[in-house]
Amino acid sequence: MLGKLLVRFLKSKWALIIAIIVFQTGQSIAALWLPTLNADIIDDGVVVGDIAYIWSTGGIMLLISLAQVICSVIAVYFGARLAMGFGRDLRASLFNKVVSYSQQEIGQFGAPSLITRNTNDVQQVQMLVQMTATMMISAPIMATGGVIMAIRQDVGLSWLMAVAMPLLLIVVAAIAIRLVPSFTKMQKRIDRVNQVLREQLSGIRVVRAFVREREEKTRFFKASGDVMEMGVVTGNLMALMFPVVMLVMNVSTVAIIWFGGFQVDSGDAQIGTLFAFLSYMMQILMSVMMATFMFIMIPRAAVSAKRIGEALETEPSVTSPAKPVALPATTSGKIEFENVSFTYPGAEDAVLHNLTFTVNPGETTAIIGSTGSGKTTLIGLVPRLFDATEGRVLIDGVDARDYDPNDLWQRIGLIPQRAFLFSGTVASNLRYGGENATDEDLWRALKIAQAEDFVKQMPGELDAEISQGGTNVSGGQRQRLSIARALVKDPEILIFDDSFSALDLRTDAALRAAINKKLPHTTRLVVAQRVSTIQNADQIIVLEHGRIVGVGKHEDLLETNETYREIVESQLSAEEAA
Repeated sequence: MLGKLLVRFLKSKWALIIAIIVFQTGQSIAALWLPTLNADIIDDGVVVGDIAYIWSTGGIMLLISLAQVICSVIAVYFGARLAMGFGRDLRASLFNKVVSYSQQEIGQFGAPSLITRNTNDVQQVQMLVQMTATMMISAPIMATGGVIMAIRQDVGLSWLMAVAMPLLLIVVAAIAIRLVPSFTKMQKRIDRVNQVLREQLSGIRVVRAFVREREEKTRFFKASGDVMEMGVVTGNLMALMFPVVMLVMNVSTVAIIWFGGFQVDSGDAQIGTLFAFLSYMMQILMSVMMATFMFIMIPRAAVSAKRIGEALETEPSVTSPAKPVALPATTSGKIEFENVSFTYPGAEDAVLHNLTFTVNPGETTAIIGSTGSGKTTLIGLVPRLFDATEGRVLIDGVDARDYDPNDLWQRIGLIPQRAFLFSGTVASNLRYGGENATDEDLWRALKIAQAEDFVKQMPGELDAEISQGGTNVSGGQRQRLSIARALVKDPEILIFDDSFSALDLRTDAALRAAINKKLPHTTRLVVAQRVSTIQNADQIIVLEHGRIVGVGKHEDLLETNETYREIVESQLSAEEAA
């Protein structure tokens, strides 16, 4: 997937790539020609005292140097554009893939890892592309051309290149091989730092409430220290390359001057030739040093590319059918569960077992049960946050998997247990439910959600600022805005995942009454822990360990269902004690 993306990108940027090759080749040829001209100035100008030749040849060198600088600047500019464009497209592709994931894939990778893959990993690959565009085109030209030009200057000293270059390549390759596992560990430890930091920022109130700042600092320093430790290991290996390169370059310089000096003394070579050979030797070794930079980048970029490829190649478990069923002209919002079971990937036991029930249009069906009984998993099957592993979930008589997901989601308003608001304004958050909603539509939704009063008291009302996550409003206000956002959508099916728990009893009752009055034809599926929230529901489903142990109205279940009666009595006892 990543390879296909790169090929497609390069095809679309072929003109830019050709320009980079042309200008990199131009600056390399210019660089290769300069030592020869310098040798000519020394041998044919300085030695014989020909000032005119020195000026004319020096002028040519100046022009060639100017052309080299221009070509180099243009090549680097185009290389940067190529790399930045690839990084932009890669981030977009990865983001588009991630937003298509179901809850199953998000849980498989984890949010911190996905963030790292779309930031740090993409940056590593992007840097490799830029290094390739700016160095790896000129490096082989310089190395090959340098060998040819050096041999033209003096064949007798060429054996020094045959010794220096393989030695340098062997050492660099040995270090690069050791870098690969180190970079793999580094990226995983960066994931861990992101995970710890994300948990601490999200749970800052909990940390402070339980006075756990010291322990959380210790946990973060441990994760950060692990990154530092691995960074030191990789840094030591990377730092070892440069002394090795410089050692080989300096020893080669001494050897050329030493052996070349004997040739000059015997009259077999001229001084200019010796300086030219030395310059070409430096160019060759500099090209090898450029390759050394690439050897440093390639292992880490390879690890990052593998991680990006894993994310790009993972197909979402919730997909659109090949031939989706078109929505009928009139729909009712009827929901049917037929022998539905669900097992999380890798789990030994199913979370839901053989569930069969019907949610009639315009009615309220409540789901109650102890923690871990599968309530949230059950309602997640309706909007296809994940698909049932056995059985079917039917909406208006059609398997939910046969609808186009976008059409299905358009019909459903989901209010999650944890209300989340985006940075922006009250209006921008509400218009997530309907981007073309008018202010009148927004006020109507706010009124039903019992949020009208406090929004009118906020500076700017609908234009009042909302911080990221809605942290500048209370939990109950955040929940009511979340409910209003779903109501703006005017859905046929409303799903409340324990959405009333953050509300006081009076607001809870007023909200339910408003929904029943204003939205009488909307199908309502409610998960709740509080009995007072669901006791007037048309149908109550009691879950225990993923199985239905009771279905009926409040009064009937009190008489016939032991599990429901225990839940009610535990809450009544708490209320009476209060």
